[in-house]
Amino acid sequence: MENYEVLARRYRPTTFDEVVGQEPITRTLRNAIAAGRVAHAYLFCGTRGVGKTTVARILARALNCEKGPTAEPCGKCDICRAVHRGDDVDVLEIDGASNNLVEDVRVLRENAYYRPARARYKIYYIDEVHMLSRNAFNALLKTLEEPPEHVKFIFSTTEPERLPATILSRCQRFDFRAVPTERIAEHLERICKAEKVKADKAAVLAIAREGRGSVRDALTLLDQVIAVGDGKVALEAVRETIGAAGGERILAVIAACGAGETGKALQAFHELLASGADLRIVLEQLMRQVRDLMVVKTCGPEAELLDAFGPDRKVLAAEADRWSLPAMAAALGYLTEARSRARWAVDGRPMAELALVRMAALAEMEALPEVLAHLESIESRLASAPGRAAAVELARPRPAPSRPLASTAEKKKALAPAPDGDEVGESPGSAQGEVAPVPGEVPPFDQNLGNGSGPEPPPSAKRRIEEVSGDPLVQAALRLFEGRIAKVADGNNE
Repeated sequence: MENYEVLARRYRPTTFDEVVGQEPITRTLRNAIAAGRVAHAYLFCGTRGVGKTTVARILARALNCEKGPTAEPCGKCDICRAVHRGDDVDVLEIDGASNNLVEDVRVLRENAYYRPARARYKIYYIDEVHMLSRNAFNALLKTLEEPPEHVKFIFSTTEPERLPATILSRCQRFDFRAVPTERIAEHLERICKAEKVKADKAAVLAIAREGRGSVRDALTLLDQVIAVGDGKVALEAVRETIGAAGGERILAVIAACGAGETGKALQAFHELLASGADLRIVLEQLMRQVRDLMVVKTCGPEAELLDAFGPDRKVLAAEADRWSLPAMAAALGYLTEARSRARWAVDGRPMAELALVRMAALAEMEALPEVLAHLESIESRLASAPGRAAAVELARPRPAPSRPLASTAEKKKALAPAPDGDEVGESPGSAQGEVAPVPGEVPPFDQNLGNGSGPEPPPSAKRRIEEVSGDPLVQAALRLFEGRIAKVADGNNE
């Protein structure tokens, strides 16, 4: 049986023109080679699968090709083929994770002074260079700053922030960006044609989106989908492979939450998981769906920002009308929190269900502008009601004001023994346990409210307070604000 070579290796680019989505970097390197301004050390930064190792090998081929240095390596000479395979004697690929000790760097530094065996340059490519120890970095500094003329260094890392500043300052840095989904989809379609595999456009786009900027991850998933679909690339095979659910079923869960039907939302979520969908994938799909609703709400159903893997745009527009933007923002926050917690939990399902319950509860909440309009309506009805108070002032319970500092003489007077054997600190005529007021202290807020804590209001004022208190509108306002009647004004008589 012939050994199978995965798509990510079989279709690895061999020239700068074949690299997908990194045109600024490849153009800079091509111009540097053509102008003879190749640096002695390069640092390639970026997430996984975006072409760091591929570009490093192409650069090594361009420098060591028998027809070079050239920006267009021939790809046919022994050196080009050996570099592409990764086993050339003068292009040393080193794993920084397993060769991270200072002793490994000392060996590298000693061998760097020997000239290459057959090529023009001896090139050291250190992958995941951030894994080197601090002592290893320090041992490399001098050689990296002033290497022999026949030595080139190429470093790659996914975490450039972990590199010492002394290393960063000695390298030309290139940041590899995540490849756009459309570019990955085009690349996958070309490979499917080369492999003579029938592929649905929607399925290819879904695979490209799941790659999330990584060409290698997308190719790996494509390999798996071809095996699952028996040589075909179909949307259902993609969903089965990644453990995703259909966009319509995801939208059904969101629609139940938007209608406030908690039980229906939990039941639909249960059916998704029972069908084999992965919990984390479903949470991510819910997040994307809510995000699409926000896009439709703000940009319209024809916006290009929508996820092509989701339901029909008209269906999204109909559902977006049932949600307010604050509710969507809150729902997206609930789902984000649930996904974060579910990642580290043994069973993340309760976190997901809690998020759905909280989303369904949003249907019972009114938007702030509507609440303010309702309060203004109550206020106008209270002011214009015939035969009732002309104005009603409502006040929340307020804390007693802070007691001002008493003078030294006042403190001594307050602590002096009382004349008739009373306890220290009590003034004549004060109730048991009450503290004598300090001169200059502001009286409590509710002393003059007519609620028994201050002087008794006149009978006429007391009757007006009772009359207003019995009004249903006033009672509703008091319950809403948890307040009380502070003063009733009726014409010019209070």
